[in-house]
Amino acid sequence: MLNILGMIILIIILFIIVLLYFGVRITLIYEKKDSKLKGCLKILIFKKIKVYSSTYPKPDKDDDKDEEKEKERDGQKIFELMKPCLGYFKEFLQSFVKCINVVKLENHLIFGLDSYADTGKYIGYIWGLLSIVNSAHKNAMLSAEPSFNGSVFDIKGDNELDINLLKLTPSIIKLISKKEVRLFIKGVKNGR
Repeated sequence: MLNILGMIILIIILFIIVLLYFGVRITLIYEKKDSKLKGCLKILIFKKIKVYSSTYPKPDKDDDKDEEKEKERDGQKIFELMKPCLGYFKEFLQSFVKCINVVKLENHLIFGLDSYADTGKYIGYIWGLLSIVNSAHKNAMLSAEPSFNGSVFDIKGDNELDINLLKLTPSIIKLISKKEVRLFIKGVKNGR
């Protein structure tokens, strides 16, 4: 009986280590045209099994003004809790970036202003920036095109990121071990 329980615990620990090693894949597909935004976010484990999926836009909900004021006050309280944690979050983000592998980064921008000259000027800056990013990463395919039909800012993209959770686990443990961060998480969870 004890051997069977030990084997089950060993199998569970092994499964968790394999899951952490393979990490998760985050897929974000979106399109913004005029003022309409639609998209899909998926989180996959083992790069194939979907554990979370969300589609935007969600159905509209009618909110009361009192609820909005209460949310604003709660947001201010959460911001006060977040201030002492900023240094810890910065350190965590630096280690988080090292654990990310960009599988696909395809985004296309349609940009235009009321002035043809300004459109041409800024699209040149955008092309310069995009060429730097495209040449820096083999999986990046960022593009932009000018629009001379008035003010336009439309974008669509298809992005996939792999996150190695095994490398990220020590950073998460270090982050959560800070008292200020735990207070911040508790405040967000309680909504204040």
